[in-house]
Amino acid sequence: MSISHTLLALLEPGPRHGYDLKRAYDEQFGHGKPLAYGQVYSTLSRLLRNGMVEVAGVEHGDGPDRKRYTITDAGITDVESWLSTPESPEPYLQNTLYTKVVLALLSRRSAEDVLDAQRAEHLKVMRTLTRRKNEGDLADQLICDHALFHLEADLRWLELTAARLGELAKAVRS
Repeated sequence: MSISHTLLALLEPGPRHGYDLKRAYDEQFGHGKPLAYGQVYSTLSRLLRNGMVEVAGVEHGDGPDRKRYTITDAGITDVESWLSTPESPEPYLQNTLYTKVVLALLSRRSAEDVLDAQRAEHLKVMRTLTRRKNEGDLADQLICDHALFHLEADLRWLELTAARLGELAKAVRS
């Protein structure tokens, strides 16, 4: 995910402090992986340098000065372009799991054990995501569905590969 574009889009409704941006990001997107303050401020600094945001005001207080940032016209154009550009589907043709299966076969280790361990790990993550989905709001439900669908596709691949291990062993050992 593009942190820069996300912070820019979160600025569109109006000026915000870095702290407010972090909180908004974490509420919407940071489930399980909140954004670090350092990343927020380094990103804002880069956006400021590139003309995507500007300082809308500075508040002086007991602690450090608090800058409020606002998105510029160039920033709005950048967000619009980013939102309208489709993400590239990732076909995963270079896959670590496939590599492990092939290497297990080449070394005469149990590729079945590799697949079984991976299947167990996928199911564990799927149970966690299903719990989160059932307890969450609509945003949680949608993001969990996305992840669950990808994990289900991985499980189908694991089953297909397990069914073809004999053929694969012959192919990689020849």
